[in-house]
Amino acid sequence: MVVHDHPHRRTGSRLLPVRRSRTTSEPESTHSDGKRAYAMASIRLMMGFVFLWAFLDKAFGLGYATPSGRSWISGGSPTEAFLGRVAVGPMESTFHSWAGADWADWLFMLGLLGIGLALTAGVALRLAALAGTVMMALMWVAEWPPARHLSDGAPSMSTNPFVDYHIVYAAVLVVLAAASAGDAAGLGRPWARLPVVRDRRWLR
Repeated sequence: MVVHDHPHRRTGSRLLPVRRSRTTSEPESTHSDGKRAYAMASIRLMMGFVFLWAFLDKAFGLGYATPSGRSWISGGSPTEAFLGRVAVGPMESTFHSWAGADWADWLFMLGLLGIGLALTAGVALRLAALAGTVMMALMWVAEWPPARHLSDGAPSMSTNPFVDYHIVYAAVLVVLAAASAGDAAGLGRPWARLPVVRDRRWLR
């Protein structure tokens, strides 16, 4: 009896620490996932504020990038100054023709507002990432960082020929959408449960 009981005691003592390590590791993993989710949510909210602020400043002339007298509601154009001053790149003349056009103003402002609201609420992040990437790509082409000189020969003052903040913003938008960053501190989960969104994953 003693010989048979002794292995059982040793087996039990071996299994007990394994069980403890498994049960204690699960909460740690869940806690880490939660921290990552809220870190992504923080980045999402900051990006949302970037787009919303740009919309508010251009729409109402808050006195930062846009003086009050040149605001959209005062009759100013959100695109005229930027696109009209493009002085480099393969689309220079095209951007000049777009500057101040009503359709360009409306698309630009609705894009800023829509992307900003989507990021802030945590919904439709895939659409926001697509629209934001297109917007950032056009702005990148307008500034054309690969050029060392402007069309008039002046230095372009480009700090990096390829990766500037437009590329970084676009990459962040794609990562936020891929990570479903609207689920934490946002309306991503209830949004995903809507029938129209559940049947069309591109709305997620």
